[in-house]
Amino acid sequence: MNAILALEDGKIFRGTSFGASGEVYGEVVFNTSMAGYQEIITDPSYKGQIVVMTYPLMGNYGVNKEDVESRKLFLEGFVVKEYSKIASNWRKDQPLGEYLKNNNIPAIEGIDTRALTLHIREKGAMKAVLSTLDLDADSLVKKAKLSKGLVGVDLVKEVTCNKKYVFNAGSSVNKFKVVVLDCGVKYNILRHLARLGCEVIVVPAKTSAEEILKLNPDGLLLSNGPGDPAAVSYVVRTTAALIGKLPIFGICLGHQMIGLALGGKTYKLKFGHHGANHPVKDTKTGKICITSQNHGFCVDIGSLKQKDIQLTHLNLNDSTLEGLRHKKFPLFSVQFHPEASPGPHDSEYLFAEFVKIMQKHKKAVSSR
Repeated sequence: MNAILALEDGKIFRGTSFGASGEVYGEVVFNTSMAGYQEIITDPSYKGQIVVMTYPLMGNYGVNKEDVESRKLFLEGFVVKEYSKIASNWRKDQPLGEYLKNNNIPAIEGIDTRALTLHIREKGAMKAVLSTLDLDADSLVKKAKLSKGLVGVDLVKEVTCNKKYVFNAGSSVNKFKVVVLDCGVKYNILRHLARLGCEVIVVPAKTSAEEILKLNPDGLLLSNGPGDPAAVSYVVRTTAALIGKLPIFGICLGHQMIGLALGGKTYKLKFGHHGANHPVKDTKTGKICITSQNHGFCVDIGSLKQKDIQLTHLNLNDSTLEGLRHKKFPLFSVQFHPEASPGPHDSEYLFAEFVKIMQKHKKAVSSR
């Protein structure tokens, strides 16, 4: 079946469908990961986006039931140079193409993804349409232009859980209770907390500060998620109300929420950071971590009051902010993904750091 990817600036890419048939709209972005496509397509942070993989071959090891990062697929479409018709791995449950079809996600192969990536790098991420139904290029370009962008749009409400749940119910080794505000959380974040002896309570993004405090948690984790952080004002208000009342750890969108709650501003990056090979420098130690990243917005360094805030991490590719810590309150955050999945494990120590902060805070409260 033929398929077309049309960009709002008139650029057209023709290929072959290997996912579901249909027509979808989204911001087209590229991901530089060489593997881990299953974790990528199940990351809720890709809601509203059509994902292009820069590595040329995808699907060669299939998909399985263990490596999913959310309850369903939230991305709009998937773009690859070549889809492997043969999937060989002892953990494989089904082929990638079949998985995409079953989850109603259109996908296209056979296009020049290198040319597309270079175009996005030069012109920036832009609106696009992927279709197997309408194969008229002029019609699709018009549709792409008329489609909604991501700026000012709340996508968190599309991916958050409907009700509170306990991730590791029944565990007898829990030492700390952590509330995770679900803005589109990846399961591997929850797994890391559970492995470190935390009872993990996941709550919807619109849960108020009062409701969170009633759960009597030892700490709060603000999760990753999709879209424009400035559009999710209710999470910003909740975060601001909880600063100083309990330890807080923010990841990706959670980092941006903390930046906004501290009075900072966010802005849209030209083509975002999507991949598993982004170098980040720890400003205190000088050490470099290779990190997994997935975001299109960033906290503006110049908008933060550095009298109260320490800038802890910087991106070595473009010098954007990758982490911060409050000088007075037990609060820190990172723009990258310490849970990886996929990606390197260089920064997973941050989960243990969060546990140490909760332990210190708990002792301080009990001694009052």
